[in-house]
Amino acid sequence: FRRLGASMDYGRERFTMDDAYIEAVMRFFVHLWERGWLYRANRLVNWCPFHETSISDLEVEHVDVDDALTYARYPFVDGSGSLTIATVRPATILADVAVAVNPDDERYRDAIGKEVIVPFVERRVPVIADERVELGFGSGALKVTPGHDAVDFAIGADHGLPTPTLIGADGRMNETAGELAGLTQQEGDERVVAWLKVHDQLEKRESYRHSVGACSRCHTRIEPLISLQWWCAMEQPARPAIQALRERRVRYHPESQQRFALRSLEEIPDWNISRQLWWGHQQPLWYCPDGHVTCVWPPPDACRECGSAELERDPDVLDTWFSSALWPFATLGWPEQTPELGRYYPGNVNVTGRDIIRLWENRMIWTGLEVMGEIPFTDVIIHSTILAADGRRMSKSLGTGLDPLDVIAKYGADATRYGLLKMSSTQDVRFAEGAIEEGRKLANKLWNVSRLLLSKRAEPVSRPQSLEERWILARIDAVRAEVEEAWAQFDFSPSVQVLYRLIFDDFCDWYAEAIKPRLGESEVRATALAALERLLLLLHPVMPHVTEEIWSQFHVDSPLGRLIVAEWPEAAGTHAADLHAFDRVQEAAAIFRRSGVVVELEDDELRIFAAVVRPERAKTNGNAEAELARLRVEVERGERMLANEKFVANAKPDVVEAEREKLARYRRELDALSG
Repeated sequence: FRRLGASMDYGRERFTMDDAYIEAVMRFFVHLWERGWLYRANRLVNWCPFHETSISDLEVEHVDVDDALTYARYPFVDGSGSLTIATVRPATILADVAVAVNPDDERYRDAIGKEVIVPFVERRVPVIADERVELGFGSGALKVTPGHDAVDFAIGADHGLPTPTLIGADGRMNETAGELAGLTQQEGDERVVAWLKVHDQLEKRESYRHSVGACSRCHTRIEPLISLQWWCAMEQPARPAIQALRERRVRYHPESQQRFALRSLEEIPDWNISRQLWWGHQQPLWYCPDGHVTCVWPPPDACRECGSAELERDPDVLDTWFSSALWPFATLGWPEQTPELGRYYPGNVNVTGRDIIRLWENRMIWTGLEVMGEIPFTDVIIHSTILAADGRRMSKSLGTGLDPLDVIAKYGADATRYGLLKMSSTQDVRFAEGAIEEGRKLANKLWNVSRLLLSKRAEPVSRPQSLEERWILARIDAVRAEVEEAWAQFDFSPSVQVLYRLIFDDFCDWYAEAIKPRLGESEVRATALAALERLLLLLHPVMPHVTEEIWSQFHVDSPLGRLIVAEWPEAAGTHAADLHAFDRVQEAAAIFRRSGVVVELEDDELRIFAAVVRPERAKTNGNAEAELARLRVEVERGERMLANEKFVANAKPDVVEAEREKLARYRRELDALSG
């Protein structure tokens, strides 16, 4: 961040394990306890058998694996046939408590209410109807194993079914598995499949590729497991946050993420806050021999209920996102009422990726409303994810990652900033080194034109007299308005593109070339430096280093001081009438460069054309008739395309708009060449 030029207060680093931050975490936990929102219960969690702890959804990575889909027959108790289920985990058949079918599936309508016999354990279980069963998966009949599958757990809860578990914390079959106890799941699968073969209940096995969860740290396959954990009930805490999003007091950008964030809060499940790890914030919970729970901070001397001094602290630590949820106010000194807290809370903008909207952003909103009574920020920018050039995610393990310091070393910090902003989008984008190279060229171009303008010093004062001077000031002011509008919507790619065209094309290639023959005049130099000054102000947030260096060359003793603290330029509008003054001469240049044909111009337009294009250097004469014929063909093609109602209705809006712009340009060029 320092190399990129991020102007943060680096003296205010905070670590969630700092003493002051621990105090905030403990106090907030006790606050939730006193609100009656914390409880302990057996629920299905993401369990890592290697680390032997529950983990959050964010710590689960989904990978595609090849498994065998086993089709097993479950005989009806009444002897009327059997139901076939499909599973990739035959060992879990031992924990089946029902078979579910979709009530709309005509194949199984008569089976609902009957009983079938679970293979291997030969236990009788009911056939139930549930709309969550996918008709198109496997046979359409689902083995219900509430202790080892999230969907099954929900179905079992709604139907009042038991939740036996036969896989232990280490990922092996436990004592509930009987003769399979101690085996790995793969060994258990093999034993169950062998049993099915012997008893003629194996219908078939087929290859099946699907996505499974794995621990992001150790890559062990996640086990959905029933575990006794501490939970935070979320219905009441979420209500103020839902209201804040509905009233748009907090706005997510882009708009699609606003809808996702709101839906995530409206459908929020209770939060599993406990973890079975050795590092983290240990829960401020103490148990006495009588089973009473004391939740206080600082640590108590005795049980609050019975007075026993024999207390044992709960060994579990908190989910890492618990402390992160407090970041907007805990970093400023809460629970103490510090000057920083009074000044900086609430903030304005928070920037993050869409993968942690549920885990972090929404939690900061509801915790801020709960303890501070105000939203922590007004706007949340959900930035795009930059993928590797081949479209895969950037990853160390895949070898697709890039070290940003290497990119900065090669192209420079400003070029890297520019390229990343140009790549930014509402969608995931592939890394494009060309965008950063474009930024490097822009910095070089600006540096060189600034050296030209600063070769003879003058006080930067805007006193435009010529057409090109009025035009560039109008262009700078128009781009200022475009940039302000884009940044107000946190839309950065369009802003850097319009700044590129202003600097590279308008300022350097047109304005600087047009005034070059008159740079000996003091008034011309003064106006040029005043224009450069406004240009640097606009570009500085994008490319701070080169702009600051150029600024320092003619503001050594200026009362404006350093560029980073200079005021953003206000709207001028003085020369708005000249905004399109270069349209004809630029069209004439485009025609000449493409075909060699010279368009008839007069006065200032002719002077500017001669200074910038320098047609005398052309070695061939253009064919005006051929260029006219080409333009007529292009106009006819464009008119025909835009007259096609199907094209206009079905093509993307930006494609249609591009065709309209091309048609308008061809018509202007045709008019210019026709005289």
